[in-house]
Amino acid sequence: MTGATRGFSRYAPQSESQKGINLFKGKTPTHGTLLDVIRGLEGANIEQVERSKTIFFPGDPAERVYLIRRGAVRLSRVYESGEEITVALLRENSLFGVLSLITGHRSDRFYHAVAFTRVEMVTAPADSVLRAIEGDASVGLLLLQGLSSRILQTETMIETLTHRDMSSRLVSFLLVLCRDFGVPGEKGITIDLKLSHQAIAEAIGSTRVTITRLLGDLRNSGLVQIDRKKITVLDPIALAKRFN
Repeated sequence: MTGATRGFSRYAPQSESQKGINLFKGKTPTHGTLLDVIRGLEGANIEQVERSKTIFFPGDPAERVYLIRRGAVRLSRVYESGEEITVALLRENSLFGVLSLITGHRSDRFYHAVAFTRVEMVTAPADSVLRAIEGDASVGLLLLQGLSSRILQTETMIETLTHRDMSSRLVSFLLVLCRDFGVPGEKGITIDLKLSHQAIAEAIGSTRVTITRLLGDLRNSGLVQIDRKKITVLDPIALAKRFN
Protein backbone atom coordinates (compact mmCIF):
# COMPACT_ATOMS: atom_id res chain seq x y z
CA MET A 1 0.00 0.00 0.00
CA THR A 2 1.23 3.49 -0.70
CA GLY A 3 2.31 5.47 2.30
CA ALA A 4 -0.66 7.81 2.34
CA THR A 5 -1.88 9.47 5.51
CA ARG A 6 -5.21 10.90 6.46
CA GLY A 7 -5.72 14.63 5.92
CA PHE A 8 -9.25 15.83 6.59
CA SER A 9 -10.61 19.29 7.10
CA ARG A 10 -14.29 18.98 7.92
CA TYR A 11 -17.09 21.40 8.52
CA ALA A 12 -20.86 21.11 8.58
CA PRO A 13 -22.98 22.76 5.89
CA GLN A 14 -24.26 26.25 6.69
CA SER A 15 -27.70 26.62 8.18
CA GLU A 16 -30.84 26.88 6.06
CA SER A 17 -31.11 30.58 6.85
CA GLN A 18 -27.60 31.09 5.44
CA LYS A 19 -27.57 28.91 2.33
CA GLY A 20 -30.74 26.90 2.12
CA ILE A 21 -28.70 23.69 2.18
CA ASN A 22 -30.71 21.78 4.78
CA LEU A 23 -33.46 20.98 2.34
CA PHE A 24 -35.14 18.11 4.13
CA LYS A 25 -35.13 18.40 7.93
CA GLY A 26 -36.26 14.82 8.20
CA LYS A 27 -38.01 14.82 4.82
CA THR A 28 -36.64 13.85 1.43
CA PRO A 29 -36.61 15.90 -1.78
CA THR A 30 -38.64 15.34 -4.89
CA HIS A 31 -36.37 17.55 -7.04
CA GLY A 32 -32.72 18.59 -7.19
CA THR A 33 -29.34 17.15 -8.04
CA LEU A 34 -27.49 14.38 -6.27
CA LEU A 35 -25.37 17.08 -4.63
CA ASP A 36 -28.55 18.72 -3.29
CA VAL A 37 -29.67 15.37 -1.92
CA ILE A 38 -26.44 14.41 -0.17
CA ARG A 39 -25.69 17.79 1.38
CA GLY A 40 -29.26 18.16 2.61
CA LEU A 41 -29.27 14.93 4.61
CA GLU A 42 -29.07 14.73 8.38
CA GLY A 43 -25.45 14.50 9.49
CA ALA A 44 -24.02 15.75 6.16
CA ASN A 45 -20.61 17.43 6.16
CA ILE A 46 -18.35 19.18 3.68
CA GLU A 47 -14.87 17.66 3.90
CA GLN A 48 -11.60 18.82 2.38
CA VAL A 49 -8.68 16.46 1.85
CA GLU A 50 -5.21 17.46 0.74
CA ARG A 51 -3.51 15.78 -2.21
CA SER A 52 -2.07 12.30 -1.52
CA LYS A 53 -3.95 11.99 1.79
CA THR A 54 -6.10 8.96 2.53
CA ILE A 55 -9.88 9.31 2.72
CA PHE A 56 -10.38 5.76 3.95
CA PHE A 57 -8.34 2.58 4.18
CA PRO A 58 -9.43 -0.99 3.36
CA GLY A 59 -11.01 -2.41 6.50
CA ASP A 60 -12.33 0.94 7.78
CA PRO A 61 -16.03 0.89 8.79
CA ALA A 62 -18.30 1.71 5.83
CA GLU A 63 -20.49 4.32 7.49
CA ARG A 64 -20.57 7.30 5.11
CA VAL A 65 -21.26 8.03 1.44
CA TYR A 66 -19.10 10.52 -0.48
CA LEU A 67 -19.77 12.81 -3.43
CA ILE A 68 -16.86 14.71 -5.00
CA ARG A 69 -17.53 18.42 -5.32
CA ARG A 70 -14.07 19.42 -6.58
CA GLY A 71 -10.93 17.47 -7.44
CA ALA A 72 -10.15 13.83 -8.18
CA VAL A 73 -10.08 10.68 -6.04
CA ARG A 74 -8.15 7.49 -6.73
CA LEU A 75 -9.78 4.21 -5.68
CA SER A 76 -7.49 1.20 -5.49
CA ARG A 77 -7.57 -2.42 -4.36
CA VAL A 78 -4.78 -3.70 -2.12
CA TYR A 79 -3.92 -7.40 -2.41
CA GLU A 80 -2.29 -9.72 0.12
CA SER A 81 0.96 -9.55 -1.85
CA GLY A 82 1.10 -5.82 -1.11
CA GLU A 83 0.37 -4.89 -4.72
CA GLU A 84 -2.02 -1.96 -5.11
CA ILE A 85 -4.06 -1.66 -8.31
CA THR A 86 -6.10 1.39 -9.33
CA VAL A 87 -9.73 0.55 -10.07
CA ALA A 88 -11.06 4.06 -10.72
CA LEU A 89 -10.00 7.68 -10.96
CA LEU A 90 -13.08 9.64 -9.98
CA ARG A 91 -13.85 13.20 -11.03
CA GLU A 92 -16.27 15.89 -9.83
CA ASN A 93 -19.84 14.72 -9.13
CA SER A 94 -18.70 11.11 -8.71
CA LEU A 95 -20.27 9.03 -5.94
CA PHE A 96 -18.25 6.51 -3.90
CA GLY A 97 -18.14 4.77 -0.55
CA VAL A 98 -21.50 3.09 -1.10
CA LEU A 99 -20.66 -0.40 0.16
CA SER A 100 -22.92 -0.12 3.20
CA LEU A 101 -25.86 0.75 0.92
CA ILE A 102 -25.26 -2.34 -1.20
CA THR A 103 -24.83 -4.80 1.67
CA GLY A 104 -27.66 -3.36 3.71
CA HIS A 105 -25.62 -3.32 6.91
CA ARG A 106 -22.41 -1.84 8.21
CA SER A 107 -19.34 -3.55 6.81
CA ASP A 108 -15.70 -2.86 6.16
CA ARG A 109 -14.29 -0.80 3.31
CA PHE A 110 -13.14 -2.78 0.32
CA TYR A 111 -11.00 -0.12 -1.38
CA HIS A 112 -8.28 2.35 -0.53
CA ALA A 113 -9.46 5.90 -1.33
CA VAL A 114 -6.81 8.62 -1.75
CA ALA A 115 -7.11 12.26 -2.82
CA PHE A 116 -5.41 12.33 -6.23
CA THR A 117 -5.64 16.13 -6.10
CA ARG A 118 -6.88 18.44 -3.37
CA VAL A 119 -10.47 17.34 -2.91
CA GLU A 120 -13.66 18.85 -1.56
CA MET A 121 -16.46 16.37 -0.89
CA VAL A 122 -19.95 16.32 0.51
CA THR A 123 -20.48 13.31 2.77
CA ALA A 124 -23.46 11.90 4.64
CA PRO A 125 -24.11 8.94 6.96
CA ALA A 126 -25.19 5.80 5.12
CA ASP A 127 -28.22 5.53 7.41
CA SER A 128 -29.43 8.97 6.30
CA VAL A 129 -29.00 8.01 2.64
CA LEU A 130 -31.00 4.82 3.12
CA ARG A 131 -33.82 6.71 4.82
CA ALA A 132 -33.89 9.19 1.93
CA ILE A 133 -34.19 6.34 -0.58
CA GLU A 134 -37.02 4.77 1.39
CA GLY A 135 -38.85 8.09 1.55
CA ASP A 136 -38.51 9.17 -2.08
CA ALA A 137 -37.93 6.95 -5.12
CA SER A 138 -36.39 9.88 -7.02
CA VAL A 139 -33.46 9.80 -4.59
CA GLY A 140 -32.82 6.17 -5.48
CA LEU A 141 -32.84 7.08 -9.17
CA LEU A 142 -30.27 9.84 -8.63
CA LEU A 143 -28.06 7.43 -6.72
CA LEU A 144 -28.41 4.81 -9.46
CA GLN A 145 -27.31 7.35 -12.05
CA GLY A 146 -24.31 8.25 -9.90
CA LEU A 147 -23.39 4.59 -9.46
CA SER A 148 -23.72 3.94 -13.20
CA SER A 149 -21.15 6.66 -13.89
CA ARG A 150 -18.85 5.16 -11.26
CA ILE A 151 -19.12 1.69 -12.84
CA LEU A 152 -18.22 3.08 -16.27
CA GLN A 153 -15.15 4.76 -14.79
CA THR A 154 -14.08 1.47 -13.20
CA GLU A 155 -14.55 -0.43 -16.45
CA THR A 156 -12.47 2.15 -18.31
CA MET A 157 -9.64 1.84 -15.80
CA ILE A 158 -9.72 -1.95 -16.00
CA GLU A 159 -9.43 -1.69 -19.79
CA THR A 160 -6.42 0.58 -19.36
CA LEU A 161 -4.67 -1.87 -17.06
CA THR A 162 -5.22 -4.84 -19.37
CA HIS A 163 -2.49 -3.53 -21.67
CA ARG A 164 0.64 -5.51 -20.89
CA ASP A 165 2.88 -3.13 -22.79
CA MET A 166 3.54 -0.17 -20.47
CA SER A 167 3.65 2.32 -23.36
CA SER A 168 0.13 1.33 -24.41
CA ARG A 169 -1.03 1.42 -20.81
CA LEU A 170 0.29 4.96 -20.36
CA VAL A 171 -1.28 6.16 -23.61
CA SER A 172 -4.63 4.62 -22.68
CA PHE A 173 -4.45 6.30 -19.27
CA LEU A 174 -3.65 9.69 -20.81
CA LEU A 175 -6.61 9.38 -23.18
CA VAL A 176 -8.91 8.55 -20.23
CA LEU A 177 -7.62 11.65 -18.43
CA CYS A 178 -8.25 13.74 -21.56
CA ARG A 179 -11.84 12.54 -21.61
CA ASP A 180 -12.54 13.04 -17.90
CA PHE A 181 -10.29 15.99 -17.01
CA GLY A 182 -9.37 17.51 -20.37
CA VAL A 183 -9.67 21.21 -21.23
CA PRO A 184 -9.53 21.95 -25.00
CA GLY A 185 -7.15 24.70 -26.05
CA GLU A 186 -5.25 26.03 -29.04
CA LYS A 187 -2.46 23.47 -28.71
CA GLY A 188 -4.58 20.44 -27.86
CA ILE A 189 -6.25 19.03 -24.76
CA THR A 190 -4.70 19.92 -21.41
CA ILE A 191 -5.32 17.49 -18.56
CA ASP A 192 -6.50 19.74 -15.73
CA LEU A 193 -4.54 17.91 -13.05
CA LYS A 194 -1.02 18.42 -11.76
CA LEU A 195 0.44 14.96 -12.28
CA SER A 196 3.80 13.88 -10.92
CA HIS A 197 5.53 10.97 -12.62
CA GLN A 198 5.21 9.05 -9.36
CA ALA A 199 1.43 9.58 -9.22
CA ILE A 200 1.03 8.32 -12.79
CA ALA A 201 3.24 5.32 -12.04
CA GLU A 202 1.16 4.37 -8.99
CA ALA A 203 -2.07 4.76 -10.94
CA ILE A 204 -1.10 2.33 -13.72
CA GLY A 205 1.18 -0.08 -11.88
CA SER A 206 4.52 1.14 -13.19
CA THR A 207 7.62 2.86 -11.80
CA ARG A 208 8.57 6.53 -11.79
CA VAL A 209 11.69 5.84 -13.86
CA THR A 210 9.65 4.05 -16.55
CA ILE A 211 7.02 6.79 -16.70
CA THR A 212 9.70 9.48 -16.98
CA ARG A 213 11.26 7.64 -19.93
CA LEU A 214 7.95 6.99 -21.71
CA LEU A 215 6.69 10.55 -21.29
CA GLY A 216 10.02 11.75 -22.65
CA ASP A 217 9.51 9.57 -25.71
CA LEU A 218 6.01 10.99 -26.24
CA ARG A 219 7.27 14.55 -25.85
CA ASN A 220 10.15 13.95 -28.29
CA SER A 221 7.64 12.53 -30.78
CA GLY A 222 5.62 15.75 -30.62
CA LEU A 223 2.57 14.06 -29.11
CA VAL A 224 2.53 15.72 -25.68
CA GLN A 225 3.82 18.80 -23.91
CA ILE A 226 4.47 19.04 -20.18
CA ASP A 227 4.47 22.33 -18.29
CA ARG A 228 4.63 22.48 -14.50
CA LYS A 229 3.23 18.95 -14.11
CA LYS A 230 0.32 19.64 -16.48
CA ILE A 231 0.23 17.43 -19.55
CA THR A 232 -1.18 18.64 -22.88
CA VAL A 233 -2.02 15.99 -25.46
CA LEU A 234 -1.37 17.79 -28.75
CA ASP A 235 -3.30 15.36 -30.95
CA PRO A 236 -5.35 12.68 -29.14
CA ILE A 237 -6.26 10.92 -32.41
CA ALA A 238 -2.61 10.64 -33.46
CA LEU A 239 -1.69 9.46 -29.99
CA ALA A 240 -4.35 6.75 -30.05
CA LYS A 241 -3.44 5.60 -33.58
CA ARG A 242 0.25 5.31 -32.81
CA PHE A 243 -0.35 2.72 -30.09
CA ASN A 244 -3.52 1.08 -31.41
